[in-house]
Amino acid sequence: MNIKNSKISIIGAGFVGSTTAYALMLEGLASEIVIVDINKEKAIAEAMDLSHGAAFVKPVDIRAGDYKDTENSDIVIITAGVGPKPGETRLDIINKNIKVFSSIVPEVVKYSPKSILLVVSNPVDVLTYITYKLSGFPAERVIGSGTVLDTSRFRYMLSEHFKVDARNIHTYIIGEHGDSEIAAWSLTGIAGMNAEQYCENICNGCDKGFKYKIPEDVKNAAYEILNRKGYTNYAVALAIRRIVEAILRDENAILTVSSLFKGQYGIEDVYLGIPTVVGKEGARNILEVPLSEEEQNKLTESAALMKEYISKSDI
Repeated sequence: MNIKNSKISIIGAGFVGSTTAYALMLEGLASEIVIVDINKEKAIAEAMDLSHGAAFVKPVDIRAGDYKDTENSDIVIITAGVGPKPGETRLDIINKNIKVFSSIVPEVVKYSPKSILLVVSNPVDVLTYITYKLSGFPAERVIGSGTVLDTSRFRYMLSEHFKVDARNIHTYIIGEHGDSEIAAWSLTGIAGMNAEQYCENICNGCDKGFKYKIPEDVKNAAYEILNRKGYTNYAVALAIRRIVEAILRDENAILTVSSLFKGQYGIEDVYLGIPTVVGKEGARNILEVPLSEEEQNKLTESAALMKEYISKSDI
């Protein structure tokens, strides 16, 4: 797998899918991008609009198509799905999206049996697990976008608080991409110091309330954006681009993608966001990093919640 001859297919031409295609095109990460959507006219329009920028980017063939056109994709990104309506529960959305994925995944597998499947649709951890079951692929080739975006939001908000470049803050959000996600303070580092040490030594002390407020702001960030403009697309597309880059460049990058737990932290048979080594095979291995007792308990609770949703779903 290499960038020069890589083929990426995106299932879903909505806000996230189209912005993802744009982010991949700007980065020059694929020689071919295929966009598939139930609304074929929308997919055609997005492909046309992107293709008209050909003179400004590295060569890439961007086109709309059917599942047959996705044949021999290296990576298939699934952004399609049904969003929540007023009064609907999380389980309602899961069951609707199971039906959607039941039609998508077999077609993707049929035409690209050696691909890596990257699930972005929400609830991403549950849908990644469902994709894993429907595809029959090995777990390392079925990953979710997980908490990669949440981690970036966390780093941004800490950078704003401490007045430090977000790229110099090392930390993770783990667990569900959703309300049970966990800020891993025990893994947070700034210039070799943890957050409290940095606060004491560099900031001359600060309001310790940030350790509660910032994770809450991270958790609620998507809701705030949704309430203001109805969808999120830019940052999640950048998160997807980062995952794709790690795969195509075989980086062995550590990213909090949604990976299948196989006994790590005593958790089995569920997908959650966790520091994972990502390379050309997909999710090479989960890093069982040392967590505080509280963080580990919350991770166990997050896993139990995902299993509960799966058990109650129509899978």
